[in-house]
Amino acid sequence: MSHTTILSRAEIESMGPPLPEELPDTGISEQFLCDLALKHVAMLPEPTTDAVADRINLPRTLTEDLLQNLYREKLIEVKKQSAIGSTRYAMLDHGWDRLTRLLSISGYVGPAPVSLRDYSHMMKLQSIPSNTASMETVRQAFHDLVLPDSLLQTLGCVINSRRSLFLTGLPGTGKTAVAERINGALAGGIWIPYAVEIDGQIIRVFDGHCHEAMPADETPTEFDRRWVLIHRPLVVVGGELTLENADLTWSEAAKFYEAPFQMKSNGGTLVIDDFGRQRVAPQDLLNRWIVPLERRVDYLALHTGKKIEVPFEQLVVFSTNLEEKDLADQAFLRRMGYRARVEPPTADAYSMIFKAQAQRRNMVVEQPVLDHILTKYRAERRQMKGCEPRDLLDRATDICLFEKHGLKLTPQIVDVAWRNYFGTSHSFAPAQTQETMSERTPADPLEL
Repeated sequence: MSHTTILSRAEIESMGPPLPEELPDTGISEQFLCDLALKHVAMLPEPTTDAVADRINLPRTLTEDLLQNLYREKLIEVKKQSAIGSTRYAMLDHGWDRLTRLLSISGYVGPAPVSLRDYSHMMKLQSIPSNTASMETVRQAFHDLVLPDSLLQTLGCVINSRRSLFLTGLPGTGKTAVAERINGALAGGIWIPYAVEIDGQIIRVFDGHCHEAMPADETPTEFDRRWVLIHRPLVVVGGELTLENADLTWSEAAKFYEAPFQMKSNGGTLVIDDFGRQRVAPQDLLNRWIVPLERRVDYLALHTGKKIEVPFEQLVVFSTNLEEKDLADQAFLRRMGYRARVEPPTADAYSMIFKAQAQRRNMVVEQPVLDHILTKYRAERRQMKGCEPRDLLDRATDICLFEKHGLKLTPQIVDVAWRNYFGTSHSFAPAQTQETMSERTPADPLEL
């Protein structure tokens, strides 16, 4: 049995997963580890003890035990024996035959996995940050957004409880920006495994696209290197989401599984962006997760038909600009942890957002120019949205660069940026048309 399951939260945070001292401490069968070591010997150009230990992420002493088992079974031979850790091995014919059979079952060649039991224990242990969020830490996480205090308070409760959040509002009001910054308020890192083993099958968990390893100076010097310390993950899925994406992905070529996105987001935040616009009915998606949201466990199926229970320990944010009544019934909405609506900004809030966005671009904005923008909104009876200061300033910057003058906003530049953003027709003025016609010659081939 692994020592990981008897550790406390404080011990994990201070020391990390304990280094296994004997092969049974890994929680993985010795035969499985021997087979994995054989794959590494076959793949390495110089298969020394140290080289295999670096690839399999086990201590050198345990790796040597595995290699000696392979040697006794006459699967490998010792080519050169010198300093400790430098013993060099080579494959034998019997070893190549075994390798062929192994690769037909599983093509996984990577760090040694952890057991599903250890993985489940670690995810539950680390799910809630040890340091709870306060209004100050929430303000810091959302410092670049202009939000009402009531929404910040709700977000703080969501972060501490890690209950799900149903976030609604008109397009462009900042729902995605809010959802993505929630993860920044989750303090500390978490330990996740490179892979999980269940009944000889491998589920690869660590993904460089979703997970960012913590700096070496923030990582303990000695720990079980089958685990990696990462920043709490943020996984965002949008309109491409299907029900199949929520299941294990089996590779017929590699012959191992890739963890689904909700499993990769364990310990962090999962954002379902543009909820209701996926290629699957929102009711089907909600029904798929109604049990995991309530019980904090998910059920995944192996290609053999066996069902396994895995942790569902992330903060789930559903972000949508559709009406709640069109997406879910009241029975499901009651199961949601929190519900919040992001409203369009007031004129004062819009001005604050505009000034902050201009400052990031080192662009000078004088009050008369800002008044000119607010007047245009009133004249056109247009609803202000939190994304529009950024978008208007992006187009104003494009105009300044095109016309090759400094980044200074004027009413004339605002008018051009406004037309480019909200759209306008481009027609010739009468004088310009007359001038253009006079410049064309009768010999123009287009007129023949």
